[in-house]
Parts: sequence; C-alpha cells; structure tokens
Amino acid sequence: MTLATFADFASHRHPFDLLPIERLEELAKSATNKQIAKGDIVCEVGEAVDGLCLIETGAIDLITPEGTLLLHLNVGNCFGERALLGDGTAPNQAIASEETNLFIIPASEFLSLTKTYPSFHSFFDSSLNKKSAQVQTSDSTTSLISVSIGDLMTPSPITIPPTATVMEAAKIMREKNISCVLISEHDRLTGILTTGDLSHRVVAMGRPSDTPVGDVMTANPFTLAPDALGFDALMAMMERSHTHLPVVENGKLVGILTNTNLVRQQAVSAPFLIRDIQRQSSFEDLNDIVSKTPQMLAQLVGSGVDAHHIGRIITNVTDTLTRRLVQMAEDKFGPAPIPYLWLACGSQGRQEQTGVSDQDNCLILDNSYAEAEHGDYFKQFAQYVSDGLDACGYFYCPGDMMATNPRWCQPADVWRGYFNQWIDKPDPMAQMLASVMFDLRPIVGDEDLFDGMYQETLEKAQKNSIFRAHMISNSLSHTPPLNLFRGFALIKKGEHKDTVDLKHNGVVPIVDLARAYALEAAIENANTRERLHIAREEKALSSSGAGDLIDAYDLIANMRLDHQAKQIRDGQKPDNFMPPAILSELERNHLKDAFIVIKTMQSALGHNQGANI
Repeated sequence: MTLATFADFASHRHPFDLLPIERLEELAKSATNKQIAKGDIVCEVGEAVDGLCLIETGAIDLITPEGTLLLHLNVGNCFGERALLGDGTAPNQAIASEETNLFIIPASEFLSLTKTYPSFHSFFDSSLNKKSAQVQTSDSTTSLISVSIGDLMTPSPITIPPTATVMEAAKIMREKNISCVLISEHDRLTGILTTGDLSHRVVAMGRPSDTPVGDVMTANPFTLAPDALGFDALMAMMERSHTHLPVVENGKLVGILTNTNLVRQQAVSAPFLIRDIQRQSSFEDLNDIVSKTPQMLAQLVGSGVDAHHIGRIITNVTDTLTRRLVQMAEDKFGPAPIPYLWLACGSQGRQEQTGVSDQDNCLILDNSYAEAEHGDYFKQFAQYVSDGLDACGYFYCPGDMMATNPRWCQPADVWRGYFNQWIDKPDPMAQMLASVMFDLRPIVGDEDLFDGMYQETLEKAQKNSIFRAHMISNSLSHTPPLNLFRGFALIKKGEHKDTVDLKHNGVVPIVDLARAYALEAAIENANTRERLHIAREEKALSSSGAGDLIDAYDLIANMRLDHQAKQIRDGQKPDNFMPPAILSELERNHLKDAFIVIKTMQSALGHNQGANI
C-alpha cells in the first residue's frame, strides 16, 4: 500500500473527509493493508480488536453471537469502532463474504483522532448525540434565556405591498384577528403597520381610508434572526417600546414575534396548564386548555429538555385532565356507589406521551360490584370520561382498550383471573393483551384495588418460563427499519412513502425489550427508561447492553420529538413518520447505529429464550 493510495481512498469516504489531507497522509504511514479470502474470519466475538477496519474492496458480514446476520458491510464501510470505544473486544463476528481488502488503522491512532477531531468522534460515537442543555427535572416555566425566537414566533406572517390602502390593511387585521401586518416589496421587508399605527397615524390624524400603508407604516423596522434568543427579543422590544418584532433570516421574512408570543411562552407550561385544567367544567373549555400542549412540547424541545422528561411533563397534563374528567363525571352522575380505580396503560401508563396519543385505560372495581345494581352507573361514567378525553384530542383507542369496553371495566378478582389466564395459556391474543396491561398505572381512585395485584402477577410471570418466552417472541415482532446493507428500510408506498416510523420501528421495539427485562426481574416500574436502569441494577441486563439500549432510546425518542416539534412550529399535525433524507449524514449514521443496537439486543434476547418456547 502506498501513502497516496490510502489518503486518496479515505479522503473520499466519510468521516475521513473531515480530516485535513496532511493528517490523512500521516495516518497512511501507520495504517496497514490486509487481504482476506472469501469465508475467512476477520475477528471472533470477544476477541481483542487492535484497529479500525476500513473496507477498500470486497464485503464483510457481521454475525451476532447467536449466529444471526446483523449487517452486510461493503466498500467504504468501517467496523471495529464499537470495540475500540468500548471494552476493546469484538461484540460480533466479522467474516469476509467475498475476497476483501482492508485498511487497518491502529487503535492508538483511531483514539487519537477521536480526541483531536470532535466531528470525527461524533460520527462513530452515537452517545455524543445528546442534548447540550442540562437535564431539566421540573415542570417549571422554560426560560426565555434558553428559547430561540424561531420556537416562539408565528411563522409565515401576513404581508401586503406598500401600495395597499389602510382600509385594506384594517380589514385584513379584523378578518385574521391579528394586530399587525408586514409591508413587503419585491420580497423585501420594508415596514410594519400595527393597530396602534392605524389609531395614531390614520384615525387621529384624519387621514382618508384610501391612504397607502406606505405613508403611515413604520419603515425599516428593527428585526432579529430566528436563532436569536427570546431574551434578546424581550430586551429589544422593551428598550424600543415595541410590541411587534419581525423575524428575518438571510434577508427573508420568516415570522413575527409579538408580546402575545412572549406571554404565551410563560403561560404555556405544565404548571399553568394543570392549574387551568382544574378550573374548567366543560369539554369545550378543557379542550381550549389542552390544545396548547403541542405548543408546550415544541417549546420544551427548543429549550433542550430531553425526551424522557418531556414525556413525563406531557403525561402530567393528561393525568390532570383525566382526574378532572373523573371529578366532572361524579358531579354529573353522583358519587360512585362502590370503590373504583381508573388506570392508564400504553404511553400514558409508561409516562411517555408525545404530541400524538390515543387513550388506553381501564377500570378496576371493588369486588362488591353487582352488574344489576352498579352496571349502568359505571357504563355512563366510563363513557363520559372517555368522551371527554376524545374531545380534548386523545382519540378513542382503535383496539378498544378503554374502560368503555365492559371487558376492561371489571371487579378486582376478575382482573386477577385475566392475568392468571394470560400467563397460564399464553396464546397470541394473551401475549398482546398482557403486553398492554403490564404497562398499567393508577391515575385516580382507590389504589388499594391494585396494590399487590401487579406484584403477584409479575412474580407469577417471572416463574413461568414458557410465558416469558412467548412474551419475548411477541416483543420481537417490531423490528428496526434497517436493511442488511446498513441502509434504511423505508416505507415504500402510501401517505408516508420514503419515511421511517420512529414509533413502531424505533421506540416500540425498545419498549418491548424493556418490558421483557421487567418481567425477567419482576420490576414494577412501567417507564421504559427506568425499567432498563433497574434491569441493569438487578443483573437482568448487562451493564453494556443497558447502556447501549438507553443511548439508543434517548437518541430515537429525542429525534422523534425534534421531528414533531418542527411540524408543530410549521403549523402541521405532528406524527411519527420522518424522512431520513432531512437528516445530516452524521444524524443518519447515529440513527442507524441506534437501530443496530436494537437489532443486536433483539437477536440476543430471542436466542437466549428461544429454547424455552
């Protein structure tokens, strides 16, 4: 191998193209070349890895310890970085699927590059892809100091030309219920006209209604860019006694910031929403409050709050809404005739709600329940609460996992029978139902009805290896959207063509894995991230496996919320379908690494439990 051969090849491959050519030439002096015959093993699982391998020609297959093909790597791909950034040993077997030529960069050189060039390090270490802000653990109002104007502004503001009349401007402001219009000529912002300007410069001065707005507008108004902080905008507006501030990026008008936006930033927070929810007494008024939740989500994302804490904050709002609706139901139908407990499952049960949620709930009733005596009350009670949730945007569960379904509104002893039956006879339906119900969390009512039942069920499930094996098999049905060639397996047709589903193929597989580990260790906590932490402490999951899964979960969950926040800011309905094409190459690489972690952990769990089925 010549110095020129390596430097020329690597300089056209990411992330080596991030390095100065002089550094690549130095690297060539220490890099070695190795030819591998088809079928030969490059390294075995657990074997010490002494360098980063870069494929010049040929192809390498990575095989999991369980014998499953994990990835098919070809020209330009690297392998060995996980070992070098971890404990130094190979997590998978590497075998040449055809005659292959490798460049091998010594471990010391690779680690030196990661220390010297952060962007090079970031490409290989997905754990670096964290929020830069400190984790925020309270529901307190997010500070204007940490929020960008782009997260606060109203996008795509109304514009009119300077030749438009003040009458036309006034009509637009009345129809759109806005307090200003921006004046634009040849795609360039030239002025702003507010309701105050109309009052002081038109009406008070006796100007005619056909006066051009160009004659009375505030010309060349002060502007800021969308990446400026909300605090910067507040200070600028106070200093100039402005109530409106146009937002301009690269000479293009992109939004308008008003006093209302700044006030809303302080008012749209969990404590304020929770306070206001508790004061309402109609579905319509509750919806007016809860409909602000997406905006709160976008602000939390913009403030750097991580997905784990955002999930808790959003779920706190849903919990409060549920409790308020339960109280309203009792006000309407009278006090419940017997003790009851309203519980949530699904994402609300796990405290992991985002901008897209249906309702999954159930009722556990006291064992004194008698259908003839109490049935009508709880039927209308459950319907009222579920209708209220639906009216506030938490649509009815497509699978009818709701307290309105008589099957999920039963006495405690019936619920015990459900769990026992699912564990004793784990058919596919039982596995699906158990998967949902193992995420139960009490919301309001007599928690004594649930105390002990969940732990009894977990202990019984833990002792039944056949049930756990079936549950694990069922949990592996959601696979990450990654093909064998380290590419994304995109949705091929329909409304979401060329996207990946970050919920069902990203977050849900980790939720399923965490639930399986929770059953293994009889962990009562329903939150996915906390289940993984406890599973590591209880030795149900290795320290490295837990760390990888938590990193993967954080990355995918944060990316999912970033996607939803952008949609909310753009005035769109948030969803879980993200086109990878919008990501940078670095972000795509990290997302692929997260999917590889899931695929690896699924393979290991499936292999370990397969013999028990």
